Amino acid sequence: MRPDHPNSGVPGRKSANIYPLGIETRLGPELEAHIRAQENLCARLEALADGLPDKIDRQICLHLARQIGAVVKKAHRFEEGLLFPLLRGRAIGDESLAQTLTRLQYEHFEDEAYADELAEALTGFVTGSGRPNAETLGYMLRGFFEAMRRHLAFEREHLLPLLSTPQAGSPVHAA
Repeated sequence: MRPDHPNSGVPGRKSANIYPLGIETRLGPELEAHIRAQENLCARLEALADGLPDKIDRQICLHLARQIGAVVKKAHRFEEGLLFPLLRGRAIGDESLAQTLTRLQYEHFEDEAYADELAEALTGFVTGSGRPNAETLGYMLRGFFEAMRRHLAFEREHLLPLLSTPQAGSPVHAA
């Protein structure tokens, strides 16, 4: 249950009761927007990797270094702070979904750590301070955006459908 909710701490209240019915239809477009923002980031990182070592715009590189962590963390805060608790509350007894959400949270931790390392590497490459060589940076970029794309494809295929119009009898949408 959200700690800021007026009914938090009330015995017998389930977290599913704090969300209005139909909220899934409002969260779907928001999740889609976060996925698109991360896919856009991946496309720009891929273009950067493709331009290594000679076709690098230093300003774009620095801009991406600043954006990586912000874009990824914003999406993860939305998912972990609102989406995952909603899905857990609506899917009581669905151990498979609970395990999937836990796995996604661990992936978020890894993605954020990698995003921080990549931001440092991009900054170092541009400034020359502790810079990785172009081959190492290209490997890091590709490792990051390929893993992110797999994660985003999973969310698009498996989480977005859970946020479609509620289906009668569906354990995820039962209130």
